[in-house]
Amino acid sequence: MEPTLAGAAGLAAILLLLPTGMPIAFVLMGVGLGGIWVLSGPEAALPVPARVLYETAAHYPFTLIPLFVFMGHLAGTAGVTRELYASFDVWLRRLPGGLALATLGASAGFAAVCGSSVAAAAAMGAVALPEMRRFGYSPRLATGVVAAGGTLSFLIPPSLGFVVYGMLTEQSIGKLLVAGILPGGLLCAAYGAVVFVWSLLFPRHAPARLPPSTAREKLRATKGIWQTALLFLLVMGGIYSGRINPTEAGGVGALGLLLLLACRRRLTWAAIAAALEEAGRVTVMVLFLVAGATVFSTFLALSTLPFRLSTAISLWGLSPWELLAVLTLLYVFLGCFLDSVSMMVLTLPVVFPLVAELGISPIWFGVFCVLMMEAGLITPPVGLNVYAIAGVAAPVPPGEIFKGTLPFLAAVLVAAIVLTAFPGLALLLPEMMGR
Repeated sequence: MEPTLAGAAGLAAILLLLPTGMPIAFVLMGVGLGGIWVLSGPEAALPVPARVLYETAAHYPFTLIPLFVFMGHLAGTAGVTRELYASFDVWLRRLPGGLALATLGASAGFAAVCGSSVAAAAAMGAVALPEMRRFGYSPRLATGVVAAGGTLSFLIPPSLGFVVYGMLTEQSIGKLLVAGILPGGLLCAAYGAVVFVWSLLFPRHAPARLPPSTAREKLRATKGIWQTALLFLLVMGGIYSGRINPTEAGGVGALGLLLLLACRRRLTWAAIAAALEEAGRVTVMVLFLVAGATVFSTFLALSTLPFRLSTAISLWGLSPWELLAVLTLLYVFLGCFLDSVSMMVLTLPVVFPLVAELGISPIWFGVFCVLMMEAGLITPPVGLNVYAIAGVAAPVPPGEIFKGTLPFLAAVLVAAIVLTAFPGLALLLPEMMGR
């Protein structure tokens, strides 16, 4: 079979297999293995999956994933989310939608120690939803802000999204993590603007106006933030200064969290065991997804399809911004059916060579890509964050939660436009690293 035709047939096979419910990792690996077999024969194809699985697991940066997941799960079970929420509540309660704004602030703080958005949404939902329900917040606003706030953990470092992107594209994970800091703040501000305007336009959705806090209460509330801020500075400060690499920073962060919780007598063997179990589960899932994407990328490279697509785009005269607009529509569409990591491993083998051909910064595109993956976390009908809080939010149906996330989905798209117009938001800090 002609190589380019084989590559096109492989893409068609993936589109046909995805609706069957087969795990995406096995779809990618199976199609990639079959394609290599067709193009190079069984002797070249059969060793590839085993070799790729071993090389992926042995890849030094891969150890970041269990460390980041361990940190996030342990922090959630130790009550870090509750302390963050109480602290931001004291500071923001007098503003329109104050409890929802406190939820966003706590979500951003929790993102600094948790790289899993689904875990962050579930942990924050258990804390924030009962409070907003008690003070009369509408189910649509309350659940929407929790689901959207959880997406911040996919952008604000430490982030699993940047680790997976860095492994698939062979980019500096340290620079990617640092690049997510300012865009993460931008997205949090965009979410806050949505809550503020929503509360002003529809005051019945956020009726509570709590009494103002005293200066002493505000000062006392900062104690719920200091440990999270310390861990964030320890991890990201070490990476930014160049004193430690990202993998070492993950180990330092995990050890620092253990010591902090032990000193405060909040560390239990049950919490450690649960965090280790979750870290193992997520790590194995990501291992097979990345390995499957790598096998599929090997097949695509043999088929020369990415090269031919890059050449075609050059002939069409497509500008970088036009390509980004097409990719935005593609990712919003895929978000209706796939989870964020699956979208990334499915599309990057084809998309990244096109982006590189047009001269777009791979670090900047990493932030853009992760931002689009965040949109998928709250896009109906498969948004994982929505289903993560559906149990906590019962009896609120998932359809009502999705309605609550739509304004925040618009905020993600606005943030993507701002990031495109001002690429320095993502590139400023990475360019200054180690100076």
